[in-house]
Amino acid sequence: MKPYRMPLNDGTTIPRLGFGVLFVPDEATEHVVGTALDVGYRHIDTAQLYHNEAGVGRALARSGLPRDQLYVTTKLHNGHHEPARAKASLAESLERLGLDHVDLFLIHWPLPTLYDGDYVSTWQALIELRDEGLTTSIGVSNFEPHHLDRIVAATGVVPAVNQIEVHPYFANDTARSATRRHGAMVEGWSPLARGAVLDDPVITEIAGAHGRTPAQVVLRWHLERGDIVFPKFANRARMVENLGATEFVLSPQETAAIDALDRGEPGRTGPHPDTLDIVPD
Repeated sequence: MKPYRMPLNDGTTIPRLGFGVLFVPDEATEHVVGTALDVGYRHIDTAQLYHNEAGVGRALARSGLPRDQLYVTTKLHNGHHEPARAKASLAESLERLGLDHVDLFLIHWPLPTLYDGDYVSTWQALIELRDEGLTTSIGVSNFEPHHLDRIVAATGVVPAVNQIEVHPYFANDTARSATRRHGAMVEGWSPLARGAVLDDPVITEIAGAHGRTPAQVVLRWHLERGDIVFPKFANRARMVENLGATEFVLSPQETAAIDALDRGEPGRTGPHPDTLDIVPD
């Protein structure tokens, strides 16, 4: 079964199970993404910070798939938040991707301690890029509730998505609830907690009961919560395995058991959005 789509608040739709390319070297990206497209993925999530947009673009071109069957997300580099630079950077991304538009463009991190704390003007730049047709949808990543409240109050424009860390050990319910309150959808990065949850006895027991793998169970949990996810595996067999998350359902009791694994803030594996101030090359 191919990944199914869900509506966004701007009238578009997005595949709910995509493929992420974080940490995939550019020279390997064409092969990895090409394999993902071959087995059925249609949503590819990259970023300017990943330095592999060109590899994604080569894979898209080589696939021969019609553009309207592909969904491509990229994200703004932390060093490109000034409005003029943000706009120029998307043009550069499009050149690397070999596209005339992306489907979704995100502010990667709010960086509230940089740029005089001004991420509102960056959001306004994305609104203008959407209006110019260079991206169909716009959203944010790693935005806390107060970050979301601020950009919506200032511009009146709600992001289509907020991509945040979410997995059974870190449900991130405060940010999830704020995202949904605004009418945006949640995209969960690190959906498998970088593999940490796959050996959890609760997960493995549920997997055994369904004749499924732990990864499929965790991805199914995300999907049943209404989130969009994009796990990353370079191995073809694992790519196919992950698509199987669309083929079964969890019982309410199983869902509750996975919910109970939440460790709150200690379960976070990545940096906190209020303090991240890294602007890498």
